[in-house]
Amino acid sequence: MVHALLSLPSLLVYVALFGVIAGESAGLPLPGETSLIAAGVLSSQHGSVSIGYVIAVAAVAAIVGDNVGFVFGRHGGRWLLTREGRWLDARERFLERGERFFARHGPKAIFLARWIPGLRVVGAWLAGAHRVPWRTFLLWNALGGIAWALSVGLAAYVLGHAAGRIFATVGVAGAVLIVVVVAATVGWRMTRGRRERNAKRVQEDVR
Repeated sequence: MVHALLSLPSLLVYVALFGVIAGESAGLPLPGETSLIAAGVLSSQHGSVSIGYVIAVAAVAAIVGDNVGFVFGRHGGRWLLTREGRWLDARERFLERGERFFARHGPKAIFLARWIPGLRVVGAWLAGAHRVPWRTFLLWNALGGIAWALSVGLAAYVLGHAAGRIFATVGVAGAVLIVVVVAATVGWRMTRGRRERNAKRVQEDVR
């Protein structure tokens, strides 16, 4: 994926990234997260692709695509579940269980769906079909899309070419956790070093 992006001008990288992530979020079987990882790795190796733009494009694409999927789910998905025909009783039971689930866990389910491969594709459809209020969906989906783009994009940027192997081995959550731990360790060491230098300077002033 990185090699494919290398052949594109930076503007087309952003356009391609937006299209793939928005399409996956709307319900198409596209490699949205893989594209974000590839773009993050690419930005760590080539200055022409900005990690800031990669994260911004990914977040906007996720939010736009999910809202398109939500609209499709609210109309087409709901119709598929309630129309007369085979397995109507089973479909109605599924709808009732889903509505109870979203009534209890809607906000956190919408937020966390970004990190779960299957739900990332169909989560917006399910939320729309099960009549989640649009304002609730918009808020938690936007928060999830931004957090997902930040965490996955920055993890890929920091890990560089090793990102693919690490994501495959420990998953997205594990890779993000590694980056958070490393960043916290570096930050702690920098803070400790600054305090030691300040303490040493105070002692010298006292003398």
